[in-house]
Amino acid sequence: MAPTNMPERNPEQRPSELPAPYGSGPAGTAPRPRIRVHHLAQAKERGERFAMLTAYDQYTAQIFDEAGIEALLVGDSAANNVFGHETSLPVTVEELLPLVRAVARSARHSLVVADLPFGSYEVSPEQAVATGVRFLKEGLAHAVKMEGGAHYAPTVRAMVEAGIPVMAHIGFTPQSEHVLGGYRVQGRGDDAQRLIDDARALEAAGAFCVLMEMVPAETAAAVDAAVSVPTIGIGAGNATTGQVLVWQDAMGLRGGEGVRVAKFVKRYADLRSTLLEAARQYGQDVRTGTFPASEHSF
Repeated sequence: MAPTNMPERNPEQRPSELPAPYGSGPAGTAPRPRIRVHHLAQAKERGERFAMLTAYDQYTAQIFDEAGIEALLVGDSAANNVFGHETSLPVTVEELLPLVRAVARSARHSLVVADLPFGSYEVSPEQAVATGVRFLKEGLAHAVKMEGGAHYAPTVRAMVEAGIPVMAHIGFTPQSEHVLGGYRVQGRGDDAQRLIDDARALEAAGAFCVLMEMVPAETAAAVDAAVSVPTIGIGAGNATTGQVLVWQDAMGLRGGEGVRVAKFVKRYADLRSTLLEAARQYGQDVRTGTFPASEHSF
């Protein structure tokens, strides 16, 4: 089912051709402004697309910001991409806050969104508001993302009323992997209506955007058509307003023996091989005494 509530997109349109604030613009033009939540809404209204990548540190935030990536997600995926866990469940607010601060301080233009980790919002709307306040006040984030469907509409409403912009996350929700029976596609067949209902309820509660993960493309298109707010996909087809990927997946840093990459990931680089070869060369130079050479010495 194709979206019916937004202008037709031009698939040939490149990010640099998008009107302000999207794209970096030619040299010598006015600086790009900070991307805000209403800019993402305008993208959907205009039939444009925007990009989101995860970021967890100063340098990736600076690079992706310079590249014109409109939104950066400091995800709970830091658990298994920074801290070495197998899933996103163990990461805590205290662990994520320094990462959020680093990204927010380093990105001059991108919208910075912080994930609410497992256990930091489920107890009550009051708990969610308290956690969201910390991410905006201490982490300097511009918005937060939280997983869950219509059940969490009161929680979203409470956060928005407290001044916390909320990005909703439906479909496959990694924090609920044990309830869902593992990493499984959501929204197939008759289950598509549940996701549509979830998205509508979360939009009505004030969510400025709905992210969908591991959802059939047809279902994601139906959800996008059912809401006026922008949608973001990760493994959800090409009908969403935006797309997001974990940067270590997209840039080929994550890998090695026994590591599987999800079907929806496109690798744009092979940084793992580049770093591996560079580290090997460095080690060899040190062991053979060729580094440091005279030009590296005082």
